[in-house]
Amino acid sequence: MNTHKHLSRRTFLRNLSVGAALPLLGTVGTLTGWTDTFPDGKIIKRYPDPAIEVIDDRFAKYKIGNAVVERLWTGARWSEGPVWFGDGGYLLWSDIPNNRILKWQEATGKVSVYRKPSNYTNGHTRDRQGRLISCEHGTRRVTRTEYDGTITVLIDNFEGKRFNAPNDVVVHPDGHIWFTDPGYGIMFNYEGHKAEFELPTNVYRLNPETGKATVMTNVLEKPNGLCFSPKYDKLYVADTGSPKNIMVFDVIDGERLGKKEVFYETAPGNADGLRCDTDGNVWAGAGWVGEGYDGVHIFAPDGKLIGKIHLPEICSNICFGGVKRNRLFMTASQSLYSVFVEAQGVPFF
Repeated sequence: MNTHKHLSRRTFLRNLSVGAALPLLGTVGTLTGWTDTFPDGKIIKRYPDPAIEVIDDRFAKYKIGNAVVERLWTGARWSEGPVWFGDGGYLLWSDIPNNRILKWQEATGKVSVYRKPSNYTNGHTRDRQGRLISCEHGTRRVTRTEYDGTITVLIDNFEGKRFNAPNDVVVHPDGHIWFTDPGYGIMFNYEGHKAEFELPTNVYRLNPETGKATVMTNVLEKPNGLCFSPKYDKLYVADTGSPKNIMVFDVIDGERLGKKEVFYETAPGNADGLRCDTDGNVWAGAGWVGEGYDGVHIFAPDGKLIGKIHLPEICSNICFGGVKRNRLFMTASQSLYSVFVEAQGVPFF
C-alpha cells in the first residue's frame, strides 16, 4: 500500500478546493418538468411538486410542500458517485466517460472540474477522517485522497489478480472499507479500458491499514450500489444482474454477512446507488425503464415501496447533503439534481 504524510483537515479542504480554480462549467438551476415559462424567460413550478410522489402514507412526512426538484447542472455523459463535503460546502461526483470528477459549490452554484483525468472514477465516499475514497475503473483499484491532495492506492488486486472495476464504496464505523466489483468498467472502453475478468463479481471488505481484503459475498451477479442501515447491522446491495433485486444481509460483528434475502424486486428496471436515512428507509437511484420509473425509489425498512422522486433521466446514484443532511443530491445521466426532503441521511462520521 502506498503511503503519504497526513496533513490537517484544514489543509485537506484547501487542497480539495483547488478545483474551484479550474475553468467553471456554469450553472443551470433549471427545474424539471411541470413548469411554465414566462416571456421574460423565467421558469416557475407550482407547489407541491408532482415529481415527488407519495405511494404510502409513511412517505408523506418526508415530502416538503414548497420544495421542488431542481436541475443544478447538466453537461455530463454519465454522472455517478456523489459525495458531500459539508465541511467545505461542496459536492463531488464522477462524469465517468469524460474521465473527470466534477465539483458543485453550494454557496455559488458553480460547477468546476476537480480532477481530470480521474482514472474513470465511479463511486465515492469519505472515511472516518474525512478523506475521499474512490473506486477507479481505469486502474481497477480503490484509492484515498490524502489531506495534501496526493493519492494513496489502498488496493488494486486480490490474491494476485486484478480487480474487475471497483464500482461503489461505503465505510463502516470500524474504518473498514466495503466495495463492490461488478466489472462494468472493463466491459467496454466507454467507461474505462476493455479487458477480461480476472475475478468473480464480489463484495469486499478492505482493511485500509493492512491493505488486505476479504470476500464478503460472491453470490450476486452484478453487485452495484450498497449502503449500511443506520445501526450498521444490515447491508443493502443492488444487484443489477439477473434477477434485478435489492438484496439485504445481516452484518454480523461488523465482519461477516448472514444469509442473503431479497429486499425488493426492481425488475423491469434497475436500482443502482443506495443510501439510508436515519429512520432506516432505503433510497435508491433507479432507471432504464422510462417515464414513471426513472428517478429515486424510496423503501420502508420492511421493503415496501413508499415513494418516488421522478426525474426525466435515469438516476444512477444519490447522497444526502446540505447543512442539515436533508438535501438529496441525485446524479442522473447527464445531469445533477437536488431536492430538499424532511428526511436526514445517515452521517458519514
